[in-house]
Amino acid sequence: MNSSTSSARVLVVEDDPKISRLLVDCLEAEGLSVDVADNGQVAVNFIRHEPPALVLLDLMLPGLNGVAVCRSVRPFYNGPIIMLTARIDEIDRLMGLDSGADDYVCKPFSPREVMARVKAQLRRLQGRVATAQNPWSIDDERHRIAWQGQWLELTRQEFRLFRLLLARPGHAVSRGWLYNSLQGDNRNVGDHEVDIHLKTLQGKLQAIDPSFACINPVYGVGYRFDCPHPAPQSVLSHRTQPA
Repeated sequence: MNSSTSSARVLVVEDDPKISRLLVDCLEAEGLSVDVADNGQVAVNFIRHEPPALVLLDLMLPGLNGVAVCRSVRPFYNGPIIMLTARIDEIDRLMGLDSGADDYVCKPFSPREVMARVKAQLRRLQGRVATAQNPWSIDDERHRIAWQGQWLELTRQEFRLFRLLLARPGHAVSRGWLYNSLQGDNRNVGDHEVDIHLKTLQGKLQAIDPSFACINPVYGVGYRFDCPHPAPQSVLSHRTQPA
């Protein structure tokens, strides 16, 4: 593991002490810093106040299970979550993806497989940070996002969806997960509202640059945001900049 990822902090959320200890030993052997939570509510509080680089999350936790933890933290946590599960049927896999999990490891697992998944997600995280923070700017208070200083005026729902997509450039996210993100407004949401909002958002992006056809459907999964490349400064200088 290279030096940029070896210092990352990982949160292990697992109620079985033997499995937890095994995971901690594997992660620390790779030079990673590790914190441990043995139930879902403790994990949510920890992620909110001390967000780790990555979360290894057991599905079957006492009280708040892994799916509920994912759904609770995704509005404020954009890091990768790898679900650990002994239940491998398709329904559980889809539930996890809809909740915002990035990957799965099925029990019983080999330490080598876990570390391969962790390393892959940490490498992907580095790419996300570099792409999502520059050239995009996010204004949470005013619910708007800018491309190289050009602000998009967004509705609350558009802002919420776009913020989630920006955190995962090039990564397919499920339509169900995006749908669940709109439920936080405590109102009824129609089945096709995600599609309507994303179509409107795509139009606002293309108003900045017609080539920005960057919110793309992924058949059988949901949507993927393909971050456009910054244009040369000579081109941007001819565009109107916001006050």
